[in-house]
Amino acid sequence: MARCLVTRSLPGTAVDRLAAEHEVEVWPQRLPPGRDVLGDRLAGGVEGLLCMLTDPVDAELIAAAPVLRAISTYAVGTDNIDLAAAAERGIPVGHTPDVLTETSADLALALMLAVMRRIPAGDAEVRAGEWLTWEPARLLGHDLHRATVGIVGLGRIGEAVKRRVEGFGARVVHSGRRDGIPVEQLLEESDVVTLHCPLTDQTRGLIDERALRRMGPDSYLVNTARGPVVDSDALGRALTEGWIAGAALDVTDPEPLPADHPLLEAPNLVVAPHLGSASHATRSEMSEIAVDNLLAGLAGESLPHQAN
Repeated sequence: MARCLVTRSLPGTAVDRLAAEHEVEVWPQRLPPGRDVLGDRLAGGVEGLLCMLTDPVDAELIAAAPVLRAISTYAVGTDNIDLAAAAERGIPVGHTPDVLTETSADLALALMLAVMRRIPAGDAEVRAGEWLTWEPARLLGHDLHRATVGIVGLGRIGEAVKRRVEGFGARVVHSGRRDGIPVEQLLEESDVVTLHCPLTDQTRGLIDERALRRMGPDSYLVNTARGPVVDSDALGRALTEGWIAGAALDVTDPEPLPADHPLLEAPNLVVAPHLGSASHATRSEMSEIAVDNLLAGLAGESLPHQAN
C-alpha cells in the first residue's frame, strides 16, 4: 500500500477506487496546497501524486521527493510538471488527453459567439435596468457565419473547433508546427483568431503587441489554450486602443486573474474561470483516467496515458 496525495477534491467516485488500494490524503481546501505544503508532503513519504494544473511540480520538488514513484495530472497539458526531471528519476507522468476535446471545443465556440455577439454586455444592460427599448444600432456585433476563423494549433481540440465553425459556415485557416499558413499571415487574414497550441518556449508570448497589431480593428481573439501564450499587458492595450474588436479568454496570465488586474478594465472582454473541461461528464471521466494512471504507475505498469 502506497501513500498518495490528491491535491484537490475530484468529482465522481474515482478517488474511492484509489483509496481501496492505497493510503490517500485529499487536500481539503478550495485553494491549492501551495509549494511549501506540497514540498513537505512529497519530502515526507508520498509515493503517488495526483495533482492539478495549478500545482507546479518542478525539478527541485521532484528531487526532494525521495520515494515518489508516479505522478498523474488532472489535465491534458503538462507544462506545470518538469517531465525531464521526472523521467530522469524514472517517474512516469500521466495526463488526461482526448476525454476533454469535445467539451473544450464547445466552450471555445461559446466564447467566440459570446464576444462576437456581445452577449455578456447585453446581459449586463438588462440587469442594470438599461434596456429601455429595442434599438436598431445598439450592441451590434459580428457574424460567425461570415467570418474567417484562424486556428493556431490544429491538434485534437483545434480540429474539433474547426468542425464546429465550419458547421456555422465560417471559412477556416490554420497554422501549426507542421502545416498550414504562417502565423503572421493567419493574424492578418482572420476575423477570429482562436488559440489551441500547447505552452512551449516557442508559443510563450506568441500573441504579443506585434501580433495583435497585425489583427484588424474588427477582429477577435479567443484563448482556451494557456494564459502565457498571450501577453496580457499588450492585450489590454489592444482592447483599450481599438487594435482589435474584442477578446474572450478561458485562461489568463496570471491565473487566476486578480479582481483588480488592469486587463479587466479593458472593453469588449469576456473572461471565464478556466471552464474548458467543466462539464459533469467530462470532469468525472478525467477523474477516472487520472486515477487509472496513478494506479498503473504505482503497480509498476505502463500508464494508459503517459506524457513522458
